[in-house]
Amino acid sequence: MIARWRAALADFAQPRVRAMLLLAFAAGLPFPLILTTLSARLRQSGIDRTTIGYFSLVGLAYSFKFCWSPIVDRVPLPLLRVLGRRRSWMLLAQCGIVCGIVAMALVDPAVRPRDIALFAAFTAFASATQDIALDAYRIEAVDAKWQGAMAAAYQIGYQCALIAGGAGALYAAAQDGWTTAYLIMAVCFAIGPLTVLFIREPEAPIARAILVEDELVAGFLEFAVGWPAGPRNVMAWLIGAVVSPIVEFFVRNGWRLAVPLLALIVCFRLNYTTMGVAAIPFYVDLGYSLDSIALISKAYGVALTLGGALLAGYLVKRIGIPATMLLGVVLLSCANLLYAYSADQLASFLAQHAGDPKHAIEPDRIWLAAMVSLDNIANGIAGTAFIAFMSSLTNVAYTATQYALFGTLWSLPAKTLASQWGTIVDKFGYAPFFVYTAATGVPAIVLVLWLLRRSRRAERNT
Repeated sequence: MIARWRAALADFAQPRVRAMLLLAFAAGLPFPLILTTLSARLRQSGIDRTTIGYFSLVGLAYSFKFCWSPIVDRVPLPLLRVLGRRRSWMLLAQCGIVCGIVAMALVDPAVRPRDIALFAAFTAFASATQDIALDAYRIEAVDAKWQGAMAAAYQIGYQCALIAGGAGALYAAAQDGWTTAYLIMAVCFAIGPLTVLFIREPEAPIARAILVEDELVAGFLEFAVGWPAGPRNVMAWLIGAVVSPIVEFFVRNGWRLAVPLLALIVCFRLNYTTMGVAAIPFYVDLGYSLDSIALISKAYGVALTLGGALLAGYLVKRIGIPATMLLGVVLLSCANLLYAYSADQLASFLAQHAGDPKHAIEPDRIWLAAMVSLDNIANGIAGTAFIAFMSSLTNVAYTATQYALFGTLWSLPAKTLASQWGTIVDKFGYAPFFVYTAATGVPAIVLVLWLLRRSRRAERNT
């Protein structure tokens, strides 16, 4: 057992795996600043829960990144050409993220809520663009045997960023205010551009799906033989860049396999994402202080997610991706049910101390620690396995576009449902809401069981 763990940890000695830790930090840092941490900032500013729920719609930028991923996948940036296609797009996006975070730091949401929403949306767009280039770099930079380690490194770096953007920002806000907290985060983000400047551009993929793309483009050119040259060339490029990645996925897998695979991608993160944006406001409404939330939810909780990611890296090698995914999604639904039970148990505490100004008496921290523990370990396992799963489905010819499509498929439904959390809680309460989020994990469990059965059947036939 010890030898296996040493072998798993030895994967992080690979230079590009180490670099992924830093790049993933840059990918993760904007996320809490425009969603979870921003939710706490808005709640403290007196913004109602329903409005905060609608603020989470800025996260849809991550869901719609497929719309511009073909540009990031194929179009070089003239002024940054020396860096290479992946690094140049990452650097441009990172400059936008810094500008967005600084702008959010200088705006008071209680006075100018519309402005902070616009700056959050801009930051989300830049962050989603960074993700497109970073995901392509992660898959192209190493061979298939390192993809599990790259996924684990991505999760670890990302979760470290959540500590900084969550616990770090909340602690800084408690000490010096929100403006200082966001400016500190802008400085921390500098690790991203510095890493991009020092890493090497991955080699351009040679194995392109030439047959599918050439047939589609040739067929269109034959059909559009009478068109003007300009529109004909533009449409041919769009077919090669946008249509070909989709068609190639279905040609490679066949409809009978491709459809359930895509359905699994849609369902897998529903239970976690749907309840994720509600967690911080839930803690605040229970009466926990920002210091308690920072210590337990962000610092302690994210440390557990790191442990879950390391465990997932080991499990992927030991029992495979499907079995690791099943463990993760089942644990996440169990965590949702624990939140529901805790909400009921703590309701009586809040009723007893309803007269205390601003909930001066905190509930027992053991409840917060218990909820956070199961939720974050489960997320570390499920998230790492899911990244490895989606990476395994891409063709290196269309890395950025196909992976961005997968990101759209899982995040768009999840974030759309998540935006309604405030309305559901206001109408039914927290406990029914968390039972509902647990139920959203059932389709994923069924599909992962199908994938696990299919994988084991394929192993027996080889």
